[in-house]
Amino acid sequence: MTTLLVRNAAALVTMDDEGTEISGGGLFARDGWIEQVGPSAELPATGDEVIDATNMVVVPGLVNTHHHLYQSLTRAVPGAQDAGLFDWLTSLYPIWMKLTPDHVRSATAVGLAELALSGCTTAFDHQYMWPNGSRIDDQFEGASAIGIRFEASRGSMSVGESSGGLPPDAAVEAEDAILADCIRAIDEFHDPRPGAMQRVVVAPCSPFSVSADLMKETARLARDKGVRLHTHLAETADEQDFCREQYGKRPVEFAESVEWIGNDVWFAHAVHVADDEVRRLGASGTGVAHCPTSNMRLASGIAPIGRYLAAGVPVGVGVDGSASNDSGNLLAETRMAMLMARLSVAPGVGQSGPQLSARQALRMATRGGAAVLGRDDIGSLEVGKACDFATFAIDDLAHSGSADAVAGLVFCGSEAAREVRVSGRAVVADGTLAQADATALRREHTELSQLLVE
Repeated sequence: MTTLLVRNAAALVTMDDEGTEISGGGLFARDGWIEQVGPSAELPATGDEVIDATNMVVVPGLVNTHHHLYQSLTRAVPGAQDAGLFDWLTSLYPIWMKLTPDHVRSATAVGLAELALSGCTTAFDHQYMWPNGSRIDDQFEGASAIGIRFEASRGSMSVGESSGGLPPDAAVEAEDAILADCIRAIDEFHDPRPGAMQRVVVAPCSPFSVSADLMKETARLARDKGVRLHTHLAETADEQDFCREQYGKRPVEFAESVEWIGNDVWFAHAVHVADDEVRRLGASGTGVAHCPTSNMRLASGIAPIGRYLAAGVPVGVGVDGSASNDSGNLLAETRMAMLMARLSVAPGVGQSGPQLSARQALRMATRGGAAVLGRDDIGSLEVGKACDFATFAIDDLAHSGSADAVAGLVFCGSEAAREVRVSGRAVVADGTLAQADATALRREHTELSQLLVE
Protein backbone atom coordinates (compact mmCIF):
# COMPACT_ATOMS: atom_id res chain seq x y z
CA MET A 1 0.00 0.00 0.00
CA THR A 2 1.18 3.53 -0.77
CA THR A 3 0.21 6.72 1.01
CA LEU A 4 0.15 10.38 -0.04
CA LEU A 5 0.11 13.38 2.28
CA VAL A 6 -0.75 16.91 1.13
CA ARG A 7 -0.28 19.59 3.78
CA ASN A 8 -0.02 23.31 4.52
CA ALA A 9 -2.32 24.49 1.70
CA ALA A 10 -3.20 28.17 1.83
CA ALA A 11 -6.71 26.88 1.23
CA LEU A 12 -8.02 23.37 0.58
CA VAL A 13 -11.38 23.53 -1.22
CA THR A 14 -13.35 20.37 -0.47
CA MET A 15 -16.54 21.03 -2.52
CA ASP A 16 -18.47 19.00 0.04
CA ASP A 17 -22.15 19.73 0.70
CA GLU A 18 -21.28 22.57 3.07
CA GLY A 19 -18.65 24.09 0.78
CA THR A 20 -15.94 23.59 3.42
CA GLU A 21 -12.62 25.37 2.82
CA ILE A 22 -9.70 24.69 5.14
CA SER A 23 -6.96 27.24 5.69
CA GLY A 24 -3.69 25.42 6.29
CA GLY A 25 -5.46 22.25 5.23
CA GLY A 26 -4.44 19.01 3.64
CA LEU A 27 -5.43 15.44 2.93
CA PHE A 28 -4.14 11.92 3.42
CA ALA A 29 -4.75 9.18 0.85
CA ARG A 30 -3.99 5.49 0.66
CA ASP A 31 -3.79 3.59 -2.63
CA GLY A 32 -5.45 6.45 -4.47
CA TRP A 33 -8.43 6.94 -2.13
CA ILE A 34 -8.84 9.76 0.39
CA GLU A 35 -8.79 8.65 4.05
CA GLN A 36 -8.55 12.00 5.86
CA VAL A 37 -9.20 15.67 5.08
CA GLY A 38 -8.63 18.49 7.53
CA PRO A 39 -6.16 20.92 9.10
CA SER A 40 -2.59 19.76 8.50
CA ALA A 41 -1.92 19.43 12.23
CA GLU A 42 -4.63 16.76 12.48
CA LEU A 43 -3.27 14.62 9.63
CA PRO A 44 -0.55 11.92 9.85
CA ALA A 45 2.93 13.37 10.19
CA THR A 46 4.22 11.80 6.98
CA GLY A 47 3.44 9.48 4.08
CA ASP A 48 5.24 7.58 1.35
CA GLU A 49 4.98 10.79 -0.65
CA VAL A 50 4.52 14.28 0.77
CA ILE A 51 3.43 17.43 -1.09
CA ASP A 52 4.01 20.74 0.65
CA ALA A 53 1.20 22.98 -0.64
CA THR A 54 2.42 26.18 1.03
CA ASN A 55 1.23 29.23 -0.96
CA MET A 56 -1.08 27.02 -3.02
CA VAL A 57 -4.81 26.48 -3.32
CA VAL A 58 -5.81 22.82 -3.57
CA VAL A 59 -9.03 22.05 -5.43
CA PRO A 60 -10.75 18.86 -6.58
CA GLY A 61 -9.62 17.88 -10.06
CA LEU A 62 -11.56 19.79 -12.70
CA VAL A 63 -14.00 17.81 -14.85
CA ASN A 64 -14.43 18.61 -18.54
CA THR A 65 -17.90 17.65 -19.78
CA HIS A 66 -17.69 18.36 -23.52
CA HIS A 67 -14.86 18.40 -26.05
CA HIS A 68 -13.90 17.41 -29.59
CA LEU A 69 -10.24 16.54 -29.19
CA TYR A 70 -9.62 15.85 -32.89
CA GLN A 71 -10.37 19.51 -33.58
CA SER A 72 -7.07 20.51 -31.95
CA LEU A 73 -5.60 19.70 -35.38
CA THR A 74 -7.62 22.49 -37.02
CA ARG A 75 -7.39 25.51 -34.74
CA ALA A 76 -7.85 28.94 -36.33
CA VAL A 77 -8.28 27.52 -39.85
CA PRO A 78 -8.77 30.29 -42.43
CA GLY A 79 -12.30 30.28 -43.79
CA ALA A 80 -13.76 29.11 -40.48
CA GLN A 81 -12.52 31.86 -38.19
CA ASP A 82 -15.51 34.18 -38.48
CA ALA A 83 -18.40 31.81 -39.25
CA GLY A 84 -21.49 30.72 -37.33
CA LEU A 85 -22.00 27.07 -36.47
CA PHE A 86 -23.46 25.71 -39.71
CA ASP A 87 -21.02 27.57 -42.00
CA TRP A 88 -18.16 26.70 -39.66
CA LEU A 89 -19.03 23.01 -39.86
CA THR A 90 -19.41 22.92 -43.62
CA SER A 91 -15.98 24.60 -43.94
CA LEU A 92 -14.31 21.99 -41.73
CA TYR A 93 -16.09 18.75 -42.61
CA PRO A 94 -13.91 18.21 -45.74
CA ILE A 95 -10.73 18.58 -43.67
CA TRP A 96 -11.93 16.31 -40.88
CA MET A 97 -12.85 13.62 -43.43
CA LYS A 98 -9.09 13.14 -43.96
CA LEU A 99 -8.49 12.11 -40.34
CA THR A 100 -6.51 8.89 -39.86
CA PRO A 101 -5.94 6.77 -36.74
CA ASP A 102 -2.64 8.61 -36.20
CA HIS A 103 -4.45 11.95 -36.24
CA VAL A 104 -7.00 10.76 -33.70
CA ARG A 105 -4.40 9.28 -31.37
CA SER A 106 -2.14 12.35 -31.48
CA ALA A 107 -4.98 14.86 -31.10
CA THR A 108 -6.37 12.95 -28.13
CA ALA A 109 -3.01 12.98 -26.35
CA VAL A 110 -2.33 16.66 -27.03
CA GLY A 111 -5.83 17.78 -26.08
CA LEU A 112 -5.81 15.84 -22.83
CA ALA A 113 -2.33 17.11 -22.00
CA GLU A 114 -3.54 20.68 -22.46
CA LEU A 115 -6.49 19.99 -20.18
CA ALA A 116 -4.30 18.32 -17.55
CA LEU A 117 -1.98 21.32 -17.37
CA SER A 118 -5.01 23.48 -16.52
CA GLY A 119 -5.98 21.25 -13.57
CA CYS A 120 -8.33 18.79 -15.31
CA THR A 121 -8.35 15.21 -14.01
CA THR A 122 -11.39 13.81 -15.87
CA ALA A 123 -12.39 14.58 -19.45
CA PHE A 124 -15.22 13.55 -21.72
CA ASP A 125 -14.76 13.71 -25.49
CA HIS A 126 -17.38 13.69 -28.25
CA GLN A 127 -15.94 12.36 -31.51
CA TYR A 128 -18.59 11.70 -34.14
CA MET A 129 -16.51 11.24 -37.33
CA TRP A 130 -14.51 8.04 -37.88
CA PRO A 131 -12.99 8.22 -41.37
CA ASN A 132 -10.18 6.16 -42.87
CA GLY A 133 -10.28 3.34 -40.35
CA SER A 134 -10.11 5.47 -37.22
CA ARG A 135 -11.89 4.08 -34.15
CA ILE A 136 -12.54 4.84 -30.51
CA ASP A 137 -9.63 2.48 -29.82
CA ASP A 138 -7.26 5.17 -31.14
CA GLN A 139 -8.59 7.64 -28.58
CA PHE A 140 -8.03 5.31 -25.66
CA GLU A 141 -4.51 4.64 -26.92
CA GLY A 142 -3.75 8.36 -27.09
CA ALA A 143 -5.28 8.99 -23.67
CA SER A 144 -3.15 6.32 -21.99
CA ALA A 145 -0.05 8.46 -22.48
CA ILE A 146 -1.38 11.33 -20.33
CA GLY A 147 -2.88 9.67 -17.25
CA ILE A 148 -6.18 11.45 -16.62
CA ARG A 149 -9.58 9.78 -16.47
CA PHE A 150 -11.02 9.60 -19.98
CA GLU A 151 -14.61 9.10 -21.04
CA ALA A 152 -14.86 8.69 -24.80
CA SER A 153 -17.99 8.65 -26.90
CA ARG A 154 -18.86 6.40 -29.75
CA GLY A 155 -20.34 9.40 -31.56
CA SER A 156 -21.99 9.20 -34.96
CA MET A 157 -23.57 10.94 -37.93
CA SER A 158 -26.02 9.08 -40.19
CA VAL A 159 -27.96 11.70 -42.20
CA GLY A 160 -26.04 13.42 -44.98
CA GLU A 161 -26.88 16.29 -47.31
CA SER A 162 -28.83 14.15 -49.78
CA SER A 163 -31.21 13.13 -46.97
CA GLY A 164 -31.67 16.63 -45.56
CA GLY A 165 -28.81 16.64 -43.05
CA LEU A 166 -25.90 19.06 -42.78
CA PRO A 167 -22.78 16.84 -43.19
CA PRO A 168 -21.56 15.60 -46.58
CA ASP A 169 -22.81 12.14 -47.50
CA ALA A 170 -19.25 10.82 -47.40
CA ALA A 171 -18.98 11.75 -43.70
CA VAL A 172 -21.92 9.66 -42.46
CA GLU A 173 -22.22 5.99 -41.52
CA ALA A 174 -24.89 3.33 -41.89
CA GLU A 175 -27.01 3.11 -38.75
CA ASP A 176 -26.63 -0.66 -38.35
CA ALA A 177 -22.84 -0.23 -38.39
CA ILE A 178 -23.06 2.57 -35.82
CA LEU A 179 -25.10 0.49 -33.40
CA ALA A 180 -22.85 -2.54 -33.83
CA ASP A 181 -19.71 -0.52 -33.10
CA CYS A 182 -21.35 1.11 -30.08
CA ILE A 183 -21.87 -2.37 -28.64
CA ARG A 184 -18.28 -3.35 -29.46
CA ALA A 185 -16.84 -0.19 -27.88
CA ILE A 186 -18.84 -0.64 -24.68
CA ASP A 187 -17.95 -4.30 -24.37
CA GLU A 188 -14.23 -3.65 -24.93
CA PHE A 189 -13.60 -0.41 -23.06
CA HIS A 190 -16.35 0.61 -20.64
CA ASP A 191 -15.47 0.26 -16.96
CA PRO A 192 -18.44 0.95 -14.64
CA ARG A 193 -16.49 0.50 -11.39
CA PRO A 194 -15.76 3.36 -8.96
CA GLY A 195 -12.43 4.97 -9.81
CA ALA A 196 -12.65 3.86 -13.45
CA MET A 197 -10.02 5.39 -15.72
CA GLN A 198 -12.02 4.84 -18.91
CA ARG A 199 -15.68 4.79 -19.80
CA VAL A 200 -17.76 4.84 -22.98
CA VAL A 201 -20.71 7.10 -23.75
CA VAL A 202 -23.16 6.71 -26.66
CA ALA A 203 -23.37 10.05 -28.46
CA PRO A 204 -25.11 10.69 -31.81
CA CYS A 205 -23.89 14.09 -32.97
CA SER A 206 -26.95 16.33 -33.27
CA PRO A 207 -30.54 16.58 -34.54
CA PHE A 208 -29.28 17.81 -37.92
CA SER A 209 -26.92 14.90 -38.53
CA VAL A 210 -28.72 11.76 -37.30
CA SER A 211 -32.22 10.32 -37.71
CA ALA A 212 -34.94 10.15 -35.08
CA ASP A 213 -34.78 6.36 -35.39
CA LEU A 214 -31.08 6.33 -34.53
CA MET A 215 -31.71 8.56 -31.52
CA LYS A 216 -34.33 6.10 -30.23
CA GLU A 217 -32.22 3.04 -30.91
CA THR A 218 -29.10 4.47 -29.26
CA ALA A 219 -31.11 5.48 -26.18
CA ARG A 220 -32.42 1.95 -25.82
CA LEU A 221 -28.99 0.44 -26.46
CA ALA A 222 -27.31 2.69 -23.90
CA ARG A 223 -29.87 1.91 -21.22
CA ASP A 224 -29.61 -1.79 -21.91
CA LYS A 225 -25.82 -1.54 -21.51
CA GLY A 226 -25.91 0.82 -18.54
CA VAL A 227 -23.98 3.68 -20.15
CA ARG A 228 -24.76 7.38 -20.50
CA LEU A 229 -26.14 9.41 -23.42
CA HIS A 230 -24.86 12.67 -24.86
CA THR A 231 -25.58 14.92 -27.85
CA HIS A 232 -25.54 18.54 -28.97
CA LEU A 233 -28.88 20.24 -28.44
CA ALA A 234 -30.40 23.71 -28.76
CA GLU A 235 -27.01 25.22 -29.60
CA THR A 236 -28.10 27.80 -32.20
CA ALA A 237 -31.17 29.46 -33.67
CA ASP A 238 -30.42 27.59 -36.92
CA GLU A 239 -30.76 24.27 -35.11
CA GLN A 240 -34.02 25.42 -33.56
CA ASP A 241 -35.38 26.27 -37.04
CA PHE A 242 -34.16 22.91 -38.40
CA CYS A 243 -35.99 20.96 -35.68
CA ARG A 244 -39.20 22.87 -36.23
CA GLU A 245 -39.06 22.31 -39.99
CA GLN A 246 -37.94 18.66 -39.82
CA TYR A 247 -39.84 17.41 -36.78
CA GLY A 248 -42.40 20.09 -35.96
CA LYS A 249 -40.85 20.46 -32.51
CA ARG A 250 -38.37 22.59 -30.64
CA PRO A 251 -35.05 20.83 -29.86
CA VAL A 252 -35.93 19.84 -26.29
CA GLU A 253 -39.37 18.63 -27.39
CA PHE A 254 -37.70 16.55 -30.09
CA ALA A 255 -35.28 15.06 -27.55
CA GLU A 256 -38.18 14.11 -25.29
CA SER A 257 -40.01 12.47 -28.20
CA VAL A 258 -37.07 10.15 -28.90
CA GLU A 259 -36.57 9.16 -25.22
CA TRP A 260 -33.59 11.46 -24.68
CA ILE A 261 -34.39 12.85 -21.27
CA GLY A 262 -33.44 11.60 -17.81
CA ASN A 263 -30.60 11.49 -15.32
CA ASP A 264 -28.48 9.40 -17.72
CA VAL A 265 -28.55 12.14 -20.41
CA TRP A 266 -26.71 15.40 -20.81
CA PHE A 267 -26.75 17.96 -23.60
CA ALA A 268 -23.95 20.14 -24.90
CA HIS A 269 -24.72 23.87 -25.05
CA ALA A 270 -28.52 23.97 -24.47
CA VAL A 271 -28.58 27.70 -25.25
CA HIS A 272 -32.02 28.15 -26.79
CA VAL A 273 -34.28 26.59 -24.15
CA ALA A 274 -37.62 27.96 -22.95
CA ASP A 275 -38.54 28.38 -19.28
CA ASP A 276 -40.90 25.41 -19.22
CA GLU A 277 -38.20 23.26 -20.86
CA VAL A 278 -35.70 24.31 -18.19
CA ARG A 279 -38.13 23.10 -15.54
CA ARG A 280 -38.58 19.76 -17.32
CA LEU A 281 -34.83 19.25 -17.59
CA GLY A 282 -34.47 19.96 -13.88
CA ALA A 283 -37.32 17.64 -12.89
CA SER A 284 -35.86 14.78 -14.95
CA GLY A 285 -32.24 15.30 -13.84
CA THR A 286 -31.09 15.86 -17.43
CA GLY A 287 -27.69 17.58 -17.45
CA VAL A 288 -26.06 20.38 -19.43
CA ALA A 289 -22.45 20.93 -20.51
CA HIS A 290 -21.94 24.70 -20.56
CA CYS A 291 -19.42 25.81 -23.21
CA PRO A 292 -19.29 29.62 -22.98
CA THR A 293 -16.23 30.34 -25.13
CA SER A 294 -17.51 28.26 -28.04
CA ASN A 295 -20.94 29.89 -27.72
CA MET A 296 -19.27 33.30 -28.06
CA ARG A 297 -16.80 32.18 -30.74
CA LEU A 298 -19.63 30.95 -33.00
CA ALA A 299 -22.10 33.67 -31.92
CA SER A 300 -24.52 30.97 -30.75
CA GLY A 301 -26.02 32.81 -27.78
CA ILE A 302 -25.98 32.82 -23.97
CA ALA A 303 -27.11 29.72 -22.09
CA PRO A 304 -29.51 30.37 -19.17
CA ILE A 305 -27.16 29.06 -16.49
CA GLY A 306 -28.82 30.89 -13.60
CA ARG A 307 -32.19 29.39 -14.51
CA TYR A 308 -30.64 25.93 -14.86
CA LEU A 309 -29.09 26.04 -11.41
CA ALA A 310 -32.30 27.38 -9.86
CA ALA A 311 -34.28 24.54 -11.47
CA GLY A 312 -31.87 21.87 -10.23
CA VAL A 313 -30.40 21.04 -13.63
CA PRO A 314 -26.96 19.40 -13.27
CA VAL A 315 -24.50 21.78 -14.97
CA GLY A 316 -20.84 21.17 -15.81
CA VAL A 317 -18.28 23.13 -17.79
CA GLY A 318 -16.90 22.09 -21.17
CA VAL A 319 -14.14 23.67 -23.24
CA ASP A 320 -15.74 22.29 -26.44
CA GLY A 321 -13.71 21.64 -29.56
CA SER A 322 -10.31 23.19 -30.03
CA ALA A 323 -11.45 24.65 -33.34
CA SER A 324 -14.33 26.56 -31.71
CA ASN A 325 -12.63 27.75 -28.56
CA ASP A 326 -9.61 27.53 -29.59
CA SER A 327 -8.10 26.66 -26.23
CA GLY A 328 -8.31 23.68 -23.90
CA ASN A 329 -7.77 25.49 -20.59
CA LEU A 330 -10.55 24.36 -18.27
CA LEU A 331 -9.77 26.84 -15.50
CA ALA A 332 -9.97 29.67 -18.04
CA GLU A 333 -13.29 28.23 -19.23
CA THR A 334 -14.53 28.26 -15.65
CA ARG A 335 -13.75 31.97 -15.45
CA MET A 336 -15.56 32.51 -18.75
CA ALA A 337 -18.59 30.62 -17.43
CA MET A 338 -18.77 32.97 -14.47
CA LEU A 339 -18.44 36.09 -16.61
CA MET A 340 -20.91 34.97 -19.28
CA ALA A 341 -23.50 34.11 -16.64
CA ARG A 342 -23.11 37.63 -15.30
CA LEU A 343 -23.56 39.09 -18.78
CA SER A 344 -26.78 37.10 -19.12
CA VAL A 345 -28.42 39.11 -16.32
CA ALA A 346 -27.26 42.48 -17.63
CA PRO A 347 -30.04 44.99 -18.42
CA GLY A 348 -31.60 44.34 -21.81
CA VAL A 349 -30.27 40.80 -22.23
CA GLY A 350 -33.50 39.18 -21.15
CA GLN A 351 -32.42 36.84 -18.34
CA SER A 352 -32.67 37.60 -14.64
CA GLY A 353 -31.30 36.49 -11.31
CA PRO A 354 -28.23 37.01 -9.11
CA GLN A 355 -24.71 37.10 -10.47
CA LEU A 356 -22.89 33.77 -10.58
CA SER A 357 -20.13 33.71 -7.96
CA ALA A 358 -16.57 32.47 -8.45
CA ARG A 359 -17.24 29.60 -6.06
CA GLN A 360 -20.40 28.59 -7.92
CA ALA A 361 -18.43 28.52 -11.17
CA LEU A 362 -15.68 26.44 -9.55
CA ARG A 363 -18.31 24.03 -8.19
CA MET A 364 -19.74 23.65 -11.71
CA ALA A 365 -16.25 22.75 -12.98
CA THR A 366 -15.68 20.12 -10.26
CA ARG A 367 -18.62 18.57 -8.47
CA GLY A 368 -21.08 19.79 -11.12
CA GLY A 369 -19.08 18.11 -13.86
CA ALA A 370 -18.92 14.88 -11.88
CA ALA A 371 -22.71 14.93 -11.50
CA VAL A 372 -23.19 15.52 -15.22
CA LEU A 373 -21.02 12.48 -15.96
CA GLY A 374 -22.93 10.45 -13.38
CA ARG A 375 -19.93 9.96 -11.10
CA ASP A 376 -19.99 10.08 -7.30
CA ASP A 377 -16.38 8.92 -6.90
CA ILE A 378 -14.82 12.23 -8.00
CA GLY A 379 -15.58 15.98 -7.91
CA SER A 380 -14.88 16.69 -4.23
CA LEU A 381 -12.12 16.14 -1.69
CA GLU A 382 -13.88 13.96 0.86
CA VAL A 383 -13.19 10.72 2.66
CA GLY A 384 -13.92 7.80 0.34
CA LYS A 385 -13.48 9.78 -2.88
CA ALA A 386 -10.72 9.22 -5.41
CA CYS A 387 -7.61 11.26 -4.71
CA ASP A 388 -7.98 13.57 -7.73
CA PHE A 389 -6.82 17.14 -7.13
CA ALA A 390 -4.96 20.09 -8.58
CA THR A 391 -2.81 22.70 -6.87
CA PHE A 392 -2.39 26.28 -8.05
CA ALA A 393 0.26 28.69 -6.81
CA ILE A 394 -0.98 32.01 -5.49
CA ASP A 395 2.42 33.62 -4.79
CA ASP A 396 2.85 34.84 -8.37
CA LEU A 397 2.25 38.21 -10.01
CA ALA A 398 -1.19 37.22 -11.31
CA HIS A 399 -2.50 36.75 -7.76
CA SER A 400 -0.56 39.50 -6.01
CA GLY A 401 -3.04 41.57 -4.04
CA SER A 402 -5.85 39.02 -4.20
CA ALA A 403 -7.74 39.21 -0.90
CA ASP A 404 -9.58 35.92 -1.45
CA ALA A 405 -7.32 33.12 -2.63
CA VAL A 406 -10.12 30.78 -3.72
CA ALA A 407 -12.16 33.35 -5.62
CA GLY A 408 -8.89 34.67 -7.04
CA LEU A 409 -8.33 31.42 -8.91
CA VAL A 410 -11.38 32.25 -11.02
CA PHE A 411 -11.28 36.05 -11.02
CA CYS A 412 -7.56 36.48 -11.57
CA GLY A 413 -6.95 33.43 -13.73
CA SER A 414 -3.98 31.18 -13.28
CA GLU A 415 -1.07 29.77 -15.16
CA ALA A 416 -0.64 26.00 -15.38
CA ALA A 417 -1.48 23.94 -12.35
CA ARG A 418 1.54 23.16 -10.20
CA GLU A 419 0.52 19.59 -9.30
CA VAL A 420 -2.24 17.41 -10.77
CA ARG A 421 -2.95 13.99 -9.28
CA VAL A 422 -5.33 11.26 -10.43
CA SER A 423 -5.86 8.50 -7.86
CA GLY A 424 -2.79 10.00 -6.20
CA ARG A 425 -0.59 9.45 -9.28
CA ALA A 426 1.24 12.44 -10.73
CA VAL A 427 -0.08 13.69 -14.07
CA VAL A 428 1.48 17.14 -13.73
CA ALA A 429 4.47 17.71 -11.46
CA ASP A 430 5.97 21.16 -10.87
CA GLY A 431 3.95 22.51 -13.80
CA THR A 432 5.19 19.89 -16.28
CA LEU A 433 3.59 16.76 -17.70
CA ALA A 434 4.72 13.83 -15.56
CA GLN A 435 3.88 10.92 -17.86
CA ALA A 436 4.49 12.31 -21.35
CA ASP A 437 7.00 14.42 -23.27
CA ALA A 438 5.24 17.65 -24.21
CA THR A 439 7.82 18.52 -26.87
CA ALA A 440 7.44 15.19 -28.63
CA LEU A 441 3.64 15.41 -28.44
CA ARG A 442 3.65 18.88 -29.97
CA ARG A 443 6.11 17.97 -32.72
CA GLU A 444 4.08 14.99 -33.96
CA HIS A 445 0.79 16.87 -33.60
CA THR A 446 2.09 19.86 -35.58
CA GLU A 447 3.30 17.68 -38.43
CA LEU A 448 -0.01 15.81 -38.62
CA SER A 449 -1.97 19.07 -38.46
CA GLN A 450 0.00 20.57 -41.35
CA LEU A 451 -0.58 17.50 -43.50
CA LEU A 452 -4.28 17.55 -42.70
CA VAL A 453 -4.90 21.22 -43.41
CA GLU A 454 -2.67 21.41 -46.49
